[in-house]
Amino acid sequence: MTQIIESIDVDVPVTMAYNQWTQFESFPNFLDEVESITQIDDTHLRWKVRVGMFTREFDAEITEQHPDERVAWRSIGGDTAHAGVVTFHKLSDTSSRVTVQIDWTPSDALEHLGSLVGAGTHAVKKDLRNFKEFIENTDRETGAWRGEVDR
Repeated sequence: MTQIIESIDVDVPVTMAYNQWTQFESFPNFLDEVESITQIDDTHLRWKVRVGMFTREFDAEITEQHPDERVAWRSIGGDTAHAGVVTFHKLSDTSSRVTVQIDWTPSDALEHLGSLVGAGTHAVKKDLRNFKEFIENTDRETGAWRGEVDR
């Protein structure tokens, strides 16, 4: 199993960062490899990602969600087994820290090689920088889902 943990500080209030993160269908705006996400219901998502020449599709389930604190998920079905959590930390009234932890099991030789050379870590760092740029350069989040999902 491979584990990735990365953080970034963003110059927006924690509520704004959290609210934007709950707008899963907006992820292609800042997650480079995500082609689309379809929200099926409050806790189920269908992802389509492209890594190099390969397209992967999978469903994910939100397993825990608490406003301004965390969103956790796990994949269900598809080619890639992974789970993760994004946590939100108030640094001040106008800044926050976003931390992503992803645990995944490479499913083939290409994913094993990518894991060995740190491709996943590099991608998460880049995606967090993209999120920072996206959220800091907007007047307000594109939406919000403030519901609770208990573990």
